[in-house]
Amino acid sequence: MQMKEYIEEAEKALLHTYNRYQVVLEKGEGVYLYDTEGKKYLDFVSGIAVFALGYGNREYNDALKEQIDKIIHTSNYYYNVPAIEAAKKLKEASGMDRVFFTNSGAEAVEGVIKAARKYAYLKDGKTDHEIIAMNHSFHGRTMGALSVTGNPHYREAFEPMIGNIRFADLNDFDSVLANVNEKTCAVILETVQGEGGLYPAEEDFLRKIRKLCDERDILMILDEIQCGMGRTGYLYAWQKFGIKPDMMTTAKALACGVPAGAFLMTEKVGQNSLKAGDHGTTYGGNPLACAAICKVFDIYEKEHILEHAREAGAYLEEALDALAEEFDVIETRRGAGLMQGLVCKEPVAGIIAKAMEKGLILINAGSNIIRFVPALIISKEHIDEMTGILRECLSER
Repeated sequence: MQMKEYIEEAEKALLHTYNRYQVVLEKGEGVYLYDTEGKKYLDFVSGIAVFALGYGNREYNDALKEQIDKIIHTSNYYYNVPAIEAAKKLKEASGMDRVFFTNSGAEAVEGVIKAARKYAYLKDGKTDHEIIAMNHSFHGRTMGALSVTGNPHYREAFEPMIGNIRFADLNDFDSVLANVNEKTCAVILETVQGEGGLYPAEEDFLRKIRKLCDERDILMILDEIQCGMGRTGYLYAWQKFGIKPDMMTTAKALACGVPAGAFLMTEKVGQNSLKAGDHGTTYGGNPLACAAICKVFDIYEKEHILEHAREAGAYLEEALDALAEEFDVIETRRGAGLMQGLVCKEPVAGIIAKAMEKGLILINAGSNIIRFVPALIISKEHIDEMTGILRECLSER
C-alpha cells in the first residue's frame, strides 16, 4: 500500500486520541528514521525520549532475540532471572532499595501515589492524606497520574479526580509551604518538567523540599520518567545534586523501546507501605522487558553513554543558544542536557511541519515550544545537521 492508503486505514480503525503527523514510519537506523516510501528523517524525538541508544543497536536487538527464544512471560507468581538482574542493576544505578516493575511511566506514578497513601495510613489509620504536586507538571494520563498533573486542561473533562491534591509552583518553596498541613503525606515533582515547558527544578528548591520532608516525615517523590536514564548527563537528574528522594519513577528509556517502567523506594518506605496484595501487574517485570533493561544498563556502561550525553548536551545547548540569538521569534532556550526547548513568541506547529518536510523530526511542548529529546548517542555532526535544517525553517516562516 501507499503511505496515504495506510493512513486512511489507520483513521478507520484507531481511536482518534492523537493528531498524528501524516507519515508512516517503517524502520530506523542509528538516529535516522525511514517512512514506507523510503524518505529519510533525522530524528530529534527518539520516540519521546525513549530510544536512547538509537535504532538498530545490534547488541540490544540480539539480547531481545535471545530472551524471546527462552521465555517471554511467566507472571509475578514466580521469580525470573532477568527481573532479578534488572532490579539489582536499577538499585545499584539509583541508590534506592526496592523496585516494582511496571509497563509504563503512568503506572509507575500510580504506584508511588498508592505507596505514599499507604505509608501515611499505616502511621495514623486515616484516609484523608494530601499530596502536593506542581503546576504545569505532567505525570501521565491514567486517573491517578492525571490527578497530580498540574494542567487543568488535561483534567477538566474527567473530574472528579482522586482528590486531596494541592498544587504549588516549581522552584517557589513558599508556595509549597503554603500548601503543607498535618494531612500532607507526599510532595511529587518532575526533576525537569517536560510537557510543562522544559523547566529544571533548581538545586536550592530541591534541598528545601528534602529538608521539609525529613522534618515532617513527608515522602519526597521525584518523577524521572522523561528526564531520567541519562538524558541530563546523569543517570537520574537528581544525582547531579545528590538530593535523594524517598521514591522515584522511571520509564521511557529504561528499556529503550520495550514497554517498561518502574517505581523505586528506600528501605524505610518499602517496609512501611505496600504489602502483599496491595498492588500488582500482569505484565510488569516480565522476562522480555527485564532482559531489555539489563542490556540497556550494560550498553550504557560499556559505551560510556552518560559521558557522551554530557558532551552532546553541552553542544546542543550552545547550538540552540546561537539560534535564539539569531532569530527574534525565539524568546529563550531552557532545559537540561539532551532535554531542551526553544521558547517561541508564536505557535510552533508550522515550523515543526516544515522541518518534517525537510527530513527533520521534532515535537512541541505546549503550543509555543520546540522540544529536543534526541537519542543519547547523537553526535555533534547530527546536531549541526539539525540546526541547519531548523535555521532554514525559521528563515522561511
